[in-house]
Amino acid sequence: MSTSFPFGNLRVRFAGETDIGKTHDHNEDTLYLPTEFPLGIVADGMGGHASGEVASKLAVEAISRFYEQTASEFFHVWPIRLDALTSSLLRMKSAIAYANHTVYTEGEADPAKKGMGTTVVSIYFEDDYAVVAHVGDSRLYRVREGRLELIMEDHSFVNDMARMRGISREEAVSQGSAKTNVVSRVMGPSPQVAIDATIIYPELGDLYLLCSDGLNDMISDEDILRICLETQDVNELPEKLIAAANEAGGEDNITALVVRVEEY
Repeated sequence: MSTSFPFGNLRVRFAGETDIGKTHDHNEDTLYLPTEFPLGIVADGMGGHASGEVASKLAVEAISRFYEQTASEFFHVWPIRLDALTSSLLRMKSAIAYANHTVYTEGEADPAKKGMGTTVVSIYFEDDYAVVAHVGDSRLYRVREGRLELIMEDHSFVNDMARMRGISREEAVSQGSAKTNVVSRVMGPSPQVAIDATIIYPELGDLYLLCSDGLNDMISDEDILRICLETQDVNELPEKLIAAANEAGGEDNITALVVRVEEY
């Protein structure tokens, strides 16, 4: 079941699904599908004794709660009045920082959960722009004019090594510089976390995909694009993407949240 919200003179339609995959006995991914305001979140937890499931759920609940509680507020830093874009970025970063503190505090309070963590990727639509942010390797893709684009780079050791050596990610992988599935940044284990956030300008016809690595590790970007272009019904798209990842092995939990910019 999709939900939609006004976006200028357009609207944005959300649909999402999460799945345990083929090899796991529980789902450590958490999906936030909005009902009250145009916020989408995907989190992929990690930690022993099902703590990853706890971490991702705590993070999603904290971010959504922060947005709910600040819905009527605008951030200001005295004596400087912040412009709308800066305020929107600050709101998103503050929400994720609050979520990080929530996960960290819970981990410190319970020895069984100590060190638990989660990735997060989120999008929030304002009047004519959107704020996007992430920590870790959960991804945000955009499909525009038949092309698939990764909006923000993974926080992974292989990407870090590629940047340090001035080589491509593919070269770093081929040289064995780092394991491709090891994240270099995650929410929860430390009291502070570095957050990447930016402003984007959605256009009519855009499709945004937020996903955990259980999707993009199983199927290629080419397959993701093909399925997105072949599927007209937004409600069916998350299910089809997850089915493809399961058919390819389903070696992790899989979550897909899609957002389409449509005529109102």
